[in-house]
Amino acid sequence: MNKSNNVNDRIYQYCKDIKLPTIRECFQEKINDAVIRDINYETFLAELLQKEWDTRRQTAQANRIRRAKFPYKKYLEDLSIQDLPEDAQKKYKQLRTLQFIQEGRNLILAGNPGTGKTHTAIGLGIKACEEGYSVWFTTVPLLINYMKECRSERTLRAFQTRFEKYDLVVLDEMGYISFDKEGAELLFTHLSLRAGQKSTIITTNLSFERWGEIFQDPVMTAAMIDRLTHQAYLINMNGTSYRMKETKAWLEQQQMG
Repeated sequence: MNKSNNVNDRIYQYCKDIKLPTIRECFQEKINDAVIRDINYETFLAELLQKEWDTRRQTAQANRIRRAKFPYKKYLEDLSIQDLPEDAQKKYKQLRTLQFIQEGRNLILAGNPGTGKTHTAIGLGIKACEEGYSVWFTTVPLLINYMKECRSERTLRAFQTRFEKYDLVVLDEMGYISFDKEGAELLFTHLSLRAGQKSTIITTNLSFERWGEIFQDPVMTAAMIDRLTHQAYLINMNGTSYRMKETKAWLEQQQMG
């Protein structure tokens, strides 16, 4: 008994020293299970290592999702596909393969409010995190304010380096407010860094014909549209509002209750 305890103490300490926390916590349980199942050494070792690997993979996924700064968690599995606009329904299967990220191509979800643009964008972003991609979420207004702060604090170059390296950037709410000249130039410059190299998802409630309203510069508007749409996936998200459907369903439940 003392010898067994001594061996277990050594295993525990080795796992602690070489940073195998999952094995450290579960090896005794796994040993007991292996004895009951009468499995060979190779199977026992493989299952023990898989337990550690699974835990590390889950932790890494959770960390990537946390670092992405999503405002809330919305999964693709929670989407009601039949309620999406027709174009989104047709392209849904292709989008969830994340091939556009592998290709470094942009995805633009354009349509009226409430049709699932942000949900789709966040769902794709979370799936990308789960599959090992580095992701960052922000709204366009927040991004522009942040870039202006970085410029005034002389940290813009460091931010550019980070921004350029994300496998996927999700920019929500393009078109809800207009920009001044500085904001438009900063946005154009930073998105140009990623063009053709890394993927950006943009949600917008405005058609491209109306982007001049937010950039207030015809030349800048044309250049921005050209950069963002080159070989991009364009999804028409015009349709009946998701939120309106949910509100009607809720009201009907209240009436029935």
